[in-house]
Amino acid sequence: MCTTKIYSSKKHVEPSLMNAIKHFILNLITCVFIQFHSIFDYIITIIFDFYYEKKVTKVPPVKNPLLLESATKLAEKIRTKEVKAEEVVQSFIDRCKEVDKIIHAIVEDRFKEAIEDAKQVDFELESYKDTDDLKETKPFLGVPFTTKESNEAEGLLHTMGMVSRKNHRSQSDATVVSYMKKAGGILIAKTNIPELNLWVESRNNVYGQTCNPYNTTRTVGGSSGGEAAIIAACGSAISIGSDIGGSTRMPSFYNGVFGMKPSEGVTSLKGIGLRTEYYPESMAAAGPICKLAEDLTPMLKVLVGDKISMLKLDEPVDVTNLRIFYQKSSGDIRTSKVCSSMRSAFKRTIEYFEEITKTPATKIKIPGSEYSFKLWRYWMTQEKADFKRDITNGKYRADAVEEIKKFILYKSDITFAALLKLIDEDLLPKENAEWAKNLTSEMKQYLLNVLGNNGVLLYPSAPFPAVHHYSSFLRPYNFTYWALFNVLKFPVCQVPLGLDYDGLPLGIQVIAAPYRDHLCIAVAKELETAFGGWVQPPH
Repeated sequence: MCTTKIYSSKKHVEPSLMNAIKHFILNLITCVFIQFHSIFDYIITIIFDFYYEKKVTKVPPVKNPLLLESATKLAEKIRTKEVKAEEVVQSFIDRCKEVDKIIHAIVEDRFKEAIEDAKQVDFELESYKDTDDLKETKPFLGVPFTTKESNEAEGLLHTMGMVSRKNHRSQSDATVVSYMKKAGGILIAKTNIPELNLWVESRNNVYGQTCNPYNTTRTVGGSSGGEAAIIAACGSAISIGSDIGGSTRMPSFYNGVFGMKPSEGVTSLKGIGLRTEYYPESMAAAGPICKLAEDLTPMLKVLVGDKISMLKLDEPVDVTNLRIFYQKSSGDIRTSKVCSSMRSAFKRTIEYFEEITKTPATKIKIPGSEYSFKLWRYWMTQEKADFKRDITNGKYRADAVEEIKKFILYKSDITFAALLKLIDEDLLPKENAEWAKNLTSEMKQYLLNVLGNNGVLLYPSAPFPAVHHYSSFLRPYNFTYWALFNVLKFPVCQVPLGLDYDGLPLGIQVIAAPYRDHLCIAVAKELETAFGGWVQPPH
C-alpha cells in the first residue's frame, strides 16, 4: 500500500512540476522576445530618423480664421447669412491648393463645380426668411467636405488605388456620401488611400504617397489617410472615412484629429470600397473625421440615416458619473511596446477622469486581446469580399507565386502591401474557425458585462505616434490596437491629446458598449476641453 501511495503521489506531483517548468520557460522566452522586439524597434527608429533627418517639409500656417471653425459653426454662419457659402468653399479650396503640393492628399478635385454649388446655396438662401428648419433638414448646408477615393461619388474616379481600374469612374454616390449631400454638404475633392484599402499607409501605384502634415517623412496611416491629412491641414471642414481594421481611427490618430467607428450596422456600406449592398453584419463601418469634437454628433446623425433610432445621440451624458475602465496594452507580443510619450498621455487621461469622477479607474484585461491579429485575420475571411479576384479588378483570381515572380521582374501592377496580403491568402495556414468564434464571443460578453450602460474603456491608440514612411513593413502588427474593436464591433472614438516632444500627435481610443456611441462622443468632448484636442501642425 505504501509503494502504491508513493507511486501515486509521484504521478500527481510530476505533471504539476512539469507544468510549472513549462510555464517558466514560456514566460522566459516571451520576456526575451519582448526585449529583442524593443531593441529591434529602437534600431529601426534610429535608422529611419537618420535617413529622413533633412527631408522634413512643413505646411504653412493657417491665415484664414474660417478654416479653424467647426463645420457646425460654419453651417450656422451660412444659414444666418453671416458669411456666404461661396466664401467658405473658396477658402477651403485655396487652402487645399496651398497644402496639397506638400502632403499630396487629394487625388481628384471638383473645385469649379463646388463653387457653383456654393453660389446656388447662397442664391436659394436669399429667398429664405426663416432658416431655422434648415438646421434640421440641411445641418451642413454650404459646408465643404471630402471623402476617400474608395467611397463612391458620382462622376469621380473610383480606382481603389489599382492600376487595373485606373480610369474607372462612379455612376452613383455611396449611400453615406448621398446622405451628406442631402444634408447640404458640398463635396470638393476625393483623397488618397492604399491599394484596395488594405494597408497602413496611403500609398499606391496610381496616385503615389500621401505625407503627414505634422512631419512629411511620417505616415498618414490607412486607409482613410488622405482624409485625415487634409482635415488636419485645414483643407476640408469634415470628412467621411471608413473602417474595417482601424481605417478611420488610425489616420485620425496619426494626424491628430477625431475619428469615429460607430456601432455595428448603423451605417450603410453600399458604395464603400467595392461593396454594392448595405452589409449590416460587416466589421466595417463608415464614420466621421473632423478637427473639432462638436461635429461628431451632427455628422453621425447624417451618416446613419434611417438607423438613427438605434442610437441615443441626443441623450445627455454626465461624464462625472461614468464608470472608467482602462487597459494599458493589448498583450499581443507581435506588437511593439507602447512608447513613453503614449504611456504618459494615457496616464494623464486616466488621472483626469479619476479626478472628475472622484472614483479610481478600473484596470482590466480583455481575455484574448493578445490574439488581436489572429482574430482580425480570421474575421476578415468572413467578409463578403474576394481579395484574389478584387485585386485584378475581376479579370481572374490572382496567385501568390505568380505575382511574386512578376514582382521580382518588375512586371507586377500591385503594391508590395497587396502582395503580402496575397501571400497571406495563399501560402500561410488559416486560423482555427471554432477557436476564433468562441474566443470572440467570450471577449464580447466580457466587455458587455464590464461596460454595461454607463461605462467606457480607455485603450491605447498605438505603440507609437506617426511612424516613418515604409517602416510599418518592419512592424506590421501594430495596427491591431485598432483592429481589435472591428472584431468586437463596439463603437470607438479616436481622440487627439496634443503633440509629443517631436511635434507628432498623441491620442487615445474611447470604447463603449454597442449603441452607446454617445458615451464615446461625450468623453471625446471632455478630453478636448481638458487637453486641447486638435492642434495646428507646427510651422
